[in-house]
Amino acid sequence: MAAVEGMTMSYGFILMMVEKQGTPSTQLGPKMGMEATSLSRTINAMELDGLIRRSSSEKDKRITLVFLTELGVQKRKMVKKFILEFNEKLTTKLKKKDLEGFFTVMNALDESIDEIVDNKKVINEKL
Repeated sequence: MAAVEGMTMSYGFILMMVEKQGTPSTQLGPKMGMEATSLSRTINAMELDGLIRRSSSEKDKRITLVFLTELGVQKRKMVKKFILEFNEKLTTKLKKKDLEGFFTVMNALDESIDEIVDNKKVINEKL
């Protein structure tokens, strides 16, 4: 679905995470599990595609905030509609108990991955 709209899943995630008052670009990477270079490329591409704009924070010029453009807001609505429809299809095909079990497993996987990444960072810092 993302490809049909000329986007990637990363675009969709970023569109859903950017808040109306702007979101610091440094907050997007950790929320998505993206490395800084990949995030930077994606943000640059989204800016070129007219989905977002960047601006320095008025409170702290060192902080770059990401805002959705009018096109970005339209695409965000499309992504949100798709997510809601997808979730609705899942809930009609799966029992609530099965979904809860799935999310329990996914949360355990996320926590394990976070622990591995954190341990790697500690090891790399010691080297």
